[in-house]
Amino acid sequence: MRRTLLKALGAGLPAGAAATGLVADSALAAPPGPASAAANKAGGVSHFFNARERITVDAIVARLIPNDELGPGAREAGVTDFLDRQLGGAWGSGDHFYRHGPFQAGTPEQGYQLALTPAQAFRAGLAAIDEVSAKQHGGKSFAQLQPREQDALLTALEKGEIDLGALPGKVFFQMLLDGTMEGFFGDPIHGGNRNMAGWKLVGFPGVYASYSNDIERHGVAYIRPPMSIAMARASGHGNMHGAGHASPHGASPAKAAPAPKGGRP
Repeated sequence: MRRTLLKALGAGLPAGAAATGLVADSALAAPPGPASAAANKAGGVSHFFNARERITVDAIVARLIPNDELGPGAREAGVTDFLDRQLGGAWGSGDHFYRHGPFQAGTPEQGYQLALTPAQAFRAGLAAIDEVSAKQHGGKSFAQLQPREQDALLTALEKGEIDLGALPGKVFFQMLLDGTMEGFFGDPIHGGNRNMAGWKLVGFPGVYASYSNDIERHGVAYIRPPMSIAMARASGHGNMHGAGHASPHGASPAKAAPAPKGGRP
């Protein structure tokens, strides 16, 4: 079941073969390549990815959260568009990072410790993944591989068996995984979670401002459809903190209990 997959996503994929040393340090500092103006389905403009990078990212996120009988996967939910926006903005350029040295390996609790901005890491890492794929599979890019071959390559990346030079494979895999999860489950206003596919999958209600009419509805399944930030703004729901609202499926709001007689109020 895909819900089980999402819970255990960080635990790993099927095992794969190792590869070594494919990205020079100079490549990591290379400026961004041209973005494809026709690539972004949502708005017609690509903020960061060029055409080849977009194809590679589409293929990667489709393996991390695949579509199945339960609904769309990360590719269909627009996760590539989400990553494209993030990498083309303040996060991608590391505006909120402390980027002065010395740079050295830290503990997992200390978070990201590299000199590379996320944009530099993604640009170099995606190129390296396609280079690994071409060397191992007769010139084929990652997107051209069979699903089991893609899983094997991603597993090697996760295990640190692919040497990306200044960019540790494990770190880049985690960046890919974190970005995929954020794009699949974040609010659609950020470019991913198209049609609230991620929220519908796990039953998340979204950004309803008030649940006052539902507090006393014990034992009743909460089946209200999800609401995004844009939907809340359009309906004025975001200004209704503490106010009453229609209950799910037109059910009447629960009536307040009568005040007790005698004794303390």
